[in-house]
Amino acid sequence: MRFPQSPPSYICVSAIIYVGLQLKTVNIFMFRNNAIFRNDTPVSTNIIIINALVWGVCILLQRKGLNLYDLLGLHFVTASDFKLFQFFTYMFMHDTSSITHLLFNMFAVFMFGRIIESTWGSARFLTFYLVTGLGAGIIQQLAWWFDLREILSSTVELVRFANGNTLTVADYLNLHVTVGASGAVFGILLAFGMMFPNVPLYILFIPIPIKAKYVVIGYGLFELGAGVANFSFDNIAHFAHLGGMLFGFILIKVWQRRAAR
Repeated sequence: MRFPQSPPSYICVSAIIYVGLQLKTVNIFMFRNNAIFRNDTPVSTNIIIINALVWGVCILLQRKGLNLYDLLGLHFVTASDFKLFQFFTYMFMHDTSSITHLLFNMFAVFMFGRIIESTWGSARFLTFYLVTGLGAGIIQQLAWWFDLREILSSTVELVRFANGNTLTVADYLNLHVTVGASGAVFGILLAFGMMFPNVPLYILFIPIPIKAKYVVIGYGLFELGAGVANFSFDNIAHFAHLGGMLFGFILIKVWQRRAAR
């Protein structure tokens, strides 16, 4: 069971932030602050380049029979394929079955990450990006543990599926893998909403602008509802998205408290 943290399965909802901006308000904001012209956002630029390169390398290696998901994707902590470094490498991996996973995430980094980086500085932005990505991975681990708690606490050796197929528990645990920068992207979205709460965003199919703070709240509530519902057809790591927002909120509050001293 792969858990790419991407919006392909609900692409219309993801278009709210990533594609449906009509490029009006945010681009106007970027032009006014010269963020789109300045060369002071190297972290955002390199994040996009690294993710694109890794995506391309993954496709090439898959054609050679090598699957980097097994090595670099984030596995459940008790799975035999789990490695500690996966908490960082998974956020630079994306679903290779379609370009939409990579495209939406990197478009969000370009649109929002560059603004935040030009405001905070590169060092702080990089810290924020990695912490929110790490936080997303931690929350996803907790969500997996909750889903797998009965299997983990039992003595069964085989997991039987509805179609009659079976897997050993060890193999079944190794199927739980998540990849993608979406947790960090949701952290960036939260940061934008907290830093520029009243900036109006033009949303796809909605003819009136909505303030950034309400878009962030709405998206957070959607992810919470989708995560709790746990639809069988949904392979999106919703709780990882919420984890990115949660750790981002905590980190911003910590920085604000330190600045107030």
